[in-house]
Amino acid sequence: MNRLARRFRNLPLRSRLSMLVAAAVAFAVAAVSVTCWFIVQGKLYDQLEQDLQRGLKGPQQYGLAQIALNNCTTTPQGNSAFRNNYSQVVTDTGKICVSDDSSGSIKVTQGDKDTIKSGNTEKLFFRDGTDSDGNAVRVMIHPLGTTRNNTTGALGPSVGFMVAVPLKGTQNTLNDLALLLLLVSGVGVLGAGAAGLAVARAGLRPVDKLTEAVEHVARTEDLSVRIPVEEESDDEIARLSRSFNSMTSSLANSRELQQQLIADAGHELRTPLTSLRTNIELLTRSEETGRPIPPADRKALLASVKAQMTELASLIGDLQELSRSEGQRGERVQIVALQDTVEAALRRARLRGPELTITADVQPWFVRAEPSALERAIVNILDNAVKFSPEGGKIEVTLERGILTVRDHGPGIPEDELPHVFDRFWRSPSARALPGSGLGLSIVARTVQQAGGDVTLARANGGGTMATVRLPGAPTAPPEAA
Repeated sequence: MNRLARRFRNLPLRSRLSMLVAAAVAFAVAAVSVTCWFIVQGKLYDQLEQDLQRGLKGPQQYGLAQIALNNCTTTPQGNSAFRNNYSQVVTDTGKICVSDDSSGSIKVTQGDKDTIKSGNTEKLFFRDGTDSDGNAVRVMIHPLGTTRNNTTGALGPSVGFMVAVPLKGTQNTLNDLALLLLLVSGVGVLGAGAAGLAVARAGLRPVDKLTEAVEHVARTEDLSVRIPVEEESDDEIARLSRSFNSMTSSLANSRELQQQLIADAGHELRTPLTSLRTNIELLTRSEETGRPIPPADRKALLASVKAQMTELASLIGDLQELSRSEGQRGERVQIVALQDTVEAALRRARLRGPELTITADVQPWFVRAEPSALERAIVNILDNAVKFSPEGGKIEVTLERGILTVRDHGPGIPEDELPHVFDRFWRSPSARALPGSGLGLSIVARTVQQAGGDVTLARANGGGTMATVRLPGAPTAPPEAA
């Protein structure tokens, strides 16, 4: 059984569907055929029993039965006056008193004797039996009561009237019907199997197309493949096809973004690496030729090397931040006191811009986010404000009811550049001479969106830039904040 089940599971889906349809139809046809056969059998037997009852009511047969009832002789009497093929009067001991011997006698069973002996003259009893030659017959038994001797008046044995008709014609009809039903059932099962195979092929044609598309993608890595889907269709196959198209579209976009990220990262890495290599080559050549570099120039070269190394480290850190998956971030999400994160970022900003005036008005607010990523995002916003603020300038920071605003008084961002400020590696032409990788605001946008908020940059009234971060509050505050 297990081996058959495994073989069935290993068959193609359309073969399994065809077999299941054929099996279901076979079961239904078999149930209908068997039911039909038994109904016809019952109707035919009812007709036979009605014929037997009409024979019992014949005047000649009933008259002879009355004679047997009044005086059942000890010697069987033959009489051909019975109209049925088989008819006889039998005692409760099985003795045949009167019979129509033109067609033979009916075999008397112990059940017949008991029925006759019961004396239930108001009821007719039916059974299948055989005649003296072994032929099948349908038998009706009518108990007639106890006999009485007309001469002496003494009571005799109980007698019953037995009438039978042959079952050969009925059995032939039922056999022909069974053969016909068997043939019809076989044709029906074969037709159902063929129809099931056709339906399976038609129904699974979209699945075949989907399989071919998946195999094509696996073989060629061509993510431009799309499966045509009817707009009005909403069945499971259409939904699966739409899901596949959406998946390949997302993968294509992801690959394009990945390729763009690699290209942009390569471009951004080329400049610091080239500068770093040039400075190191100058230092190496000085050592190899024995020509010392003037102390001031050597100091400048080492400072440039250090700056380039710092820029590379920052760029690599930003790339690692952008490459982290959603699952890695989700594991570290917790309730964070946003005011503490802003205060920590402010301390770092004051160290980087000691000549600036940074004011802050921070109100308590709790959010669900990854602490380190959230702090990095706020630090990036403040770094931009420090970077573009003029010497001795002012930066204003406020946090109220989940809305963080950072206002600087620098040159501001031109209107045509605002739509691009959160793009990866995008840098304003006026800022390309300043240090940075162009990934800071991309990290800010991604972190804020993952925390369920949004971030915008706009030109501030009176000059400068206004950065606004909106973060939803956490449902509960951490215990230490109570």
